[in-house]
Amino acid sequence: MKGSKLRSNQAPDGKLAEAWLPVLQAKARLPVCVALGSPRQAVELVETIPLDQPVLYQMDLHQADSTRQLLKERNFTATVATHADLWDLPSDFQTVIYPVESRGERMLKLDVIEQAFHILKPGGILIVLSRQESEQFFPAALKKIYGRFHIPDIADATLLWSLRTGDRPRRRHELIFQVSNPDGPSLRFVSRPGVFSYGRFDNGARALVETTIINPGDRILDLGCGCGTNGILCGLRGGAGSHVTFVDSNCRATTLAEMNATANGLTSFDVKTCSRLDGLAEKSFDIVLANPPYYANLSIAESFIASARAMLKPGGRLWLVTKQPHEIAKMLAERFVSTEAVERRGYVVMCATARI
Repeated sequence: MKGSKLRSNQAPDGKLAEAWLPVLQAKARLPVCVALGSPRQAVELVETIPLDQPVLYQMDLHQADSTRQLLKERNFTATVATHADLWDLPSDFQTVIYPVESRGERMLKLDVIEQAFHILKPGGILIVLSRQESEQFFPAALKKIYGRFHIPDIADATLLWSLRTGDRPRRRHELIFQVSNPDGPSLRFVSRPGVFSYGRFDNGARALVETTIINPGDRILDLGCGCGTNGILCGLRGGAGSHVTFVDSNCRATTLAEMNATANGLTSFDVKTCSRLDGLAEKSFDIVLANPPYYANLSIAESFIASARAMLKPGGRLWLVTKQPHEIAKMLAERFVSTEAVERRGYVVMCATARI
């Protein structure tokens, strides 16, 4: 290991640090996989190293779509691959580059460098590009998985690399949590890093499920389903005649939703991994469940509301949980005939009815 202190990378999230480039150009050997990172980071790596026919891995279809659009705009060629797991890719890469997003979750970071080991050929190299001012996580994690790590002595940047040597069994990073079910026995859910509310039943989701009214036989759309908690609990409440459709743009989320639905005894369901609701019949659902993330100026919530309105039958209901009820109420008023709100667990659950 070279160096004792990791330095700060001053480049903003969408930009590569110039100090990284000589090391990347010297170390990267074909074939190359870029694992996660923002679409802009991934495409900039293709542009600046340059990489020949790289594979750009994303777990989320929205990120993948954005990556493809940027590649098209810049007239670059690369394969954009979407899978639930990085190790779903072939195990024949000489280099994996992991541009870590500054607000990425700790367990997802560990999951990526663990899975990267298994897609590298023996002697292949993992290169981690981190933006932390004082990087404490990756040195210990890389040493545990790869045996040793290296820190090039470069200014104003944090870059680490490790070689794959030997072999190790695959290790799945996941947590199982239990949820009480007022309509029957408690349920167990498998969760994995990179999917909303890893390892716990989020209080917003809990408030949503406790408040939502389900009638026997309702057709339910769990929009942005995560690991499937909301759709499964509400689907079981609807009984044998109900059907649940789980939708998420995250490939790992839909894999977990299908697994958890089967394990918890939900018998009538289907799962869609999509960034748009193509292929779903409009006006075919009685209930839409939504616990949207609130960032990007509420644009995600607005998209969820528009999609829900298109999917609901006349008289169908959107149940949505939020901590920003005033903003959400304005969006709902534009598309729904009536809205009711209930406060629960520090959240507001809103029920909007589609015009008959």
